[in-house]
Amino acid sequence: MYSVLVGNTFGVAERTNEEIPMPTYFRFLTSLAFKIFAAEKVDVAILEVGLGGRLDSTNSSFVSPNKFSWEIYTGDMLQVRKPGDTLGKIAGEKAGIFKLGVPAFTVPQPDEAMRVLEEKASQLNVNLQVVQPLTARHLSGQKLGLDGEHQYLNAGLAVSLASTWLQKVGKLEVPSLTQKSILPEKFIRGLATASLQGRGQVVSDQFIESRTSGEIVFYLDGAHTPESMEVCAKWFSSAFKRDSQSESSEHLVNVSSGSSHDQFSGEDNCQQILLFNCMSVRDPTMLLPHLRNTCENYGKFFEHCALVCNTMSLKKQNMCRCSFQEGIVCTKHGVSQSWNSSRFAENDPQVDLSWQLTLQKVWESLVHSEIEGEENGESSGNSEVFTSLPMAIKWLRDSVHESGSATHFQVLVTGSLHLVGNVLRLIRK
Repeated sequence: MYSVLVGNTFGVAERTNEEIPMPTYFRFLTSLAFKIFAAEKVDVAILEVGLGGRLDSTNSSFVSPNKFSWEIYTGDMLQVRKPGDTLGKIAGEKAGIFKLGVPAFTVPQPDEAMRVLEEKASQLNVNLQVVQPLTARHLSGQKLGLDGEHQYLNAGLAVSLASTWLQKVGKLEVPSLTQKSILPEKFIRGLATASLQGRGQVVSDQFIESRTSGEIVFYLDGAHTPESMEVCAKWFSSAFKRDSQSESSEHLVNVSSGSSHDQFSGEDNCQQILLFNCMSVRDPTMLLPHLRNTCENYGKFFEHCALVCNTMSLKKQNMCRCSFQEGIVCTKHGVSQSWNSSRFAENDPQVDLSWQLTLQKVWESLVHSEIEGEENGESSGNSEVFTSLPMAIKWLRDSVHESGSATHFQVLVTGSLHLVGNVLRLIRK
């Protein structure tokens, strides 16, 4: 069905003109999704908005006004480009998804934003409910499948939406959620087994032989707003602490049993590295300080920051992901890895690094504000711009290999879901 509908859209561009232009990529995909939903006669559709609000393409007239429920999460009211210059104006745009008489849900908001949401809800006879985060009691002691304290708030919103729809169609009777109630077993199982790639995800580099070359662990989160940067930093700091404690415990066991892995000496062998990029529509002077300051508040400091393009740059070449050493043929995958790194030097006119250099300046300004003695604003050596993502991964692998088997790199990858997705392509077999 999908391939047929996509095929039927190829002639759309030919029928456009100045009065009826070709829709943007996101609007095109949204329209295609609505067409598929209608053709498949789905019982319920769950839509993730773009930026959200009144003018978002997901807020289409295609969506029947008698649908069961809507949500305004907007934990980050600033995830908008030009909706307004105050929280009240932004909330007014977000409330544009309200439909007459249709219940809606939100998480707790700042007072200014909440007043606007309540006013808009009253005008449209919308039952607006403020959802609180789930607790361990609700989950009967189980943990959420998604990592991070903020996910308990997301889970509370998901439970409210699902319960409303299931009750409306007569599928399930869910008692009102109180601080002491326990969710139905199916709800708990779903929440405990939920997974979402690129959000609070921890993945080891599968092309590293840890016994001889140390270890690289990637902490991946596609955060790209100021508030989500803070949430990401808190999650990374918490996950890093748990991993360090786990490795230290394993080291004690290995030492007592005479294991060959007794070189690990805890957190002293760990280095935290930031691999970052964001879209040019984002404001790095908002994102990077939130990330860095929050990490430092939790006692986590980045030894190095790597700024890189989201694109692969080497994708047109017949290359293997195992390593990116020149002149090597991978016997496992049967393809040549030979390439000339000078082709991707910083002065290559085909590689536009202007945005990455801007990001570097922002990062270095944060470093310089804490370090005295830098000269002429030159790089302190704490950051580096790479012309492609494969080159950044190569640098990480070469560095951990040179440092020895007791070295552990803990790399936070954030700022862009595109970046996170491409990193996953390079580090998993």
